[in-house]
Amino acid sequence: MHFEPWQWALLVLGALLVGVAKTGIAGLGMLFVVIFAQLMPAKAATGMVLPLLCFGDLVAVASYRQHASWPHLWRLFPWAAAGVVLGYFAMNRIGNREAQLLIGGIVMTLITLHVIRRWRVGGQEAEHGAWFAPTIGVLAGFTTLVANAAGPLMAVYLLAMRLPKMEYVGTGAVFFMLLNLFKVPFMVDLGLITSTSFSFNLLLAPAVLLGALIGRRLLAKINQRWFENLALGLSAAAGLKLLF
Repeated sequence: MHFEPWQWALLVLGALLVGVAKTGIAGLGMLFVVIFAQLMPAKAATGMVLPLLCFGDLVAVASYRQHASWPHLWRLFPWAAAGVVLGYFAMNRIGNREAQLLIGGIVMTLITLHVIRRWRVGGQEAEHGAWFAPTIGVLAGFTTLVANAAGPLMAVYLLAMRLPKMEYVGTGAVFFMLLNLFKVPFMVDLGLITSTSFSFNLLLAPAVLLGALIGRRLLAKINQRWFENLALGLSAAAGLKLLF
């Protein structure tokens, strides 16, 4: 793969946002997904992003693992693993244009979910039946394999469980570390993680680490609503570009 200097600048920005999203501003998650999908074929972008996500996950877990709620993790993870398997079979049967349309549709759907979740957060959360964790888990697993964009689904689940802020962050960090590591063999088998793509990951890893350090500082200090609004707006614009 060959990139122009301006494309390298966007790749570094995307890697930086991976780190920030993992330890600070989760609303930036959809933005780095669409940045990578704009710079390379959509399916290749999912393989390029995954090792960067794993690196960010390790930093986030090192920072917040003591806050993780394991009962919620075990309730959700088996269903998410099943969703990853479904996504694996789907990715093996679609081309780059179909993947681009799918990622664009997923991004727009998740933005809508995120907006609805924020609108509801000030009110009383509804009770959820036995279907809730399996449904969210399967959708999250499928979405994360196809588009690395399951963050808003996880947000819907964790907020519905009424977790305090630090338990929310710690549980999400451990969940995505387990899920992303589980995805790696499937992405290798699909040919989306290769020695070439991994060499680019190594070049971008310092930007992920820098972003993670920035994210830790931002978590306590920044006006998160403003940054989420910016991330959602830019992600919506990029998602629409993927679709049209």
